[in-house]
Amino acid sequence: MHPLTGQRQSYDWGSATAIPGLLGTPDDGRPFAELWFGTHPAAPSSIRDDGTLADAIAADPADALGDVVVARFGPQLPFLLKLIAPARPLSLQVHPGLGRAQEQFAAENAAGVPLDSSHRCYRDANHKPELLYALTDVEAVCGFRTPRRAAEIVSGLGVPVMDRIAALLLETPNANGMRAAFRSLLAPHYAPPPEVVQEVAAACAERLERGESPSPRMDAIVARLNRHHPGDPGVLAAMLLNPVTLRPGEAIYIPPGDVHAYMSGLGVEVMAASDNVLRAGLTSKAVNVDEMLANVSGAAAPPVRIAGEHITPHTQVFYAPVDDFELSITAVPLAPVDDDGAPVTVPGTGPRIALCIGGDLEVATAQGAQRLRAGDAVFVGAGEGSLTVSGRGRLAQASVP
Repeated sequence: MHPLTGQRQSYDWGSATAIPGLLGTPDDGRPFAELWFGTHPAAPSSIRDDGTLADAIAADPADALGDVVVARFGPQLPFLLKLIAPARPLSLQVHPGLGRAQEQFAAENAAGVPLDSSHRCYRDANHKPELLYALTDVEAVCGFRTPRRAAEIVSGLGVPVMDRIAALLLETPNANGMRAAFRSLLAPHYAPPPEVVQEVAAACAERLERGESPSPRMDAIVARLNRHHPGDPGVLAAMLLNPVTLRPGEAIYIPPGDVHAYMSGLGVEVMAASDNVLRAGLTSKAVNVDEMLANVSGAAAPPVRIAGEHITPHTQVFYAPVDDFELSITAVPLAPVDDDGAPVTVPGTGPRIALCIGGDLEVATAQGAQRLRAGDAVFVGAGEGSLTVSGRGRLAQASVP
């Protein structure tokens, strides 16, 4: 068992207080957007006083990962576990599928594009499906609405560009029409100028105040997005998406190709070990609308909420439809009944990262024990066998199905 030190990411959209509040540490006034636990080359976790987790796995992949995982994914950890805390909207983005990621990563390498270039789209050759488990209320937009519902929302604003979008969606009420509408709002040669975005945002605010909005929630989101990204055409493109609210304990799965943007909240996120993000708006970073659209189907896709399956009295597992990861949440003791304090077995085999998300816990394998407070994590190798937890609190565990 290896105690891990997570790697902080201070992206500008991050909350300065949410993750420090969970960790019980003072905030430094700077954005604390994410805390990574894993082996991704962009920010590999360190093992306290003993190199990195990537080094430890490389020293004995069979023991750390197990033969089955090595055969499926090679000598590397296939998932990345994070705490994520947006205080303002992230970019309007999509993650690639595996084939596209492999092809485009190789193409950018062959073209000599540096890995750290702001114009590079692919940081690695992996897909990036992801699952987010909410620790607080989480707000997002995710997946395209049906064309007819999207047309209803963008209609009646008295702005010609939105009238044309509504007409397009009604004339072509399918994935092709949605892709065309999305492109016309975002592509550099077609996108409305900032003053038109501001005009649409003002019209949404006016009809919301009049009580005439076909989607009060979306009109409020438009105002919010425009406040953070004034004049950005991504504000208008977001009107084609579904609004989502997760309550604490709920989870959402984001498959490759699903357009989304998290807006606020605190959660645990587990994903394939990738940092491939294709952006089309609502960001100060480079965007590539053509490459983003190459990964988007345009089909109507309601948010994929994953219900936890209670496989023991203490543990529920969130099974995503991928081979790279699954997430479990184990609570001890069972509220409101106080148990006898005996260790509880955490289901799962193979390589695991266990992260305390609240309370004071002790985790143990046959090879040793480790005390965890909120924000502390350990790596448990496949050769260590079963993991138990005792104390009071909750443990999030990322593992391989």
